[in-house]
Amino acid sequence: MEIITKFTVATEQGVDVLMELTQALTVEKLGPLLAPDVLDNHIRHELTKEKLVMELNSMSNQWLVVYVDGRAAGYARITSKGQRPASLQGGRSIRIADFGILAKYNTSAVYMALLDKCLSVCRSYENIWVQEYVDHPVLELLEEHGFVQQEGSSVLGDLPLASVFLVRRAIE
Repeated sequence: MEIITKFTVATEQGVDVLMELTQALTVEKLGPLLAPDVLDNHIRHELTKEKLVMELNSMSNQWLVVYVDGRAAGYARITSKGQRPASLQGGRSIRIADFGILAKYNTSAVYMALLDKCLSVCRSYENIWVQEYVDHPVLELLEEHGFVQQEGSSVLGDLPLASVFLVRRAIE
C-alpha cells in the first residue's frame, strides 16, 4: 500500500477531489449524529464549490490530501481561522481543521501519514489546536500524539453538536 500526502490548490482537479472528500466525510462523520434534514441542509449550504474555492484561495489555509494507492483517502485543512480555546491567548497558534479519513481507508498508517504531515507543517508554531465534536474517534489518536483536551466545551460551527478543544504545545 502506497500512502502519499500532498498539498492541494484550487485547480479543477484539486477542487473536484476536495468536493468529493468533504461531502463523503461529512456524511460518514455526521450522518449518525444529525437528523437527515440538518445534514442535508449543512451539505447544501456549507459545502458548496464556491465556498471551497474561496477557502482554497485563502492565504489563511493550507490543504493536505492523503492518497492511498493513488486514490484520495482523506484530507486536513491547516488554518489560522476559527474559534480558539481560551487557553491560547498568547503566542503563535495554528489550527488543524477538518481532519478526516474515509472509512474504507481507516488504518493507523493512513491516519499517521496525514497527521505527521500536519504536524510537520505546523512545527514553527508555539501551539496547535483542534476543535472536534465530543466522542469523535480521532480524539484518542490526537491525545496519543501530545494533544491535551481543554476544559469546557463549545459548539461545532453551525451544527448542534458539542465540541471540545485539544491543544498541543511546542515541543522544546
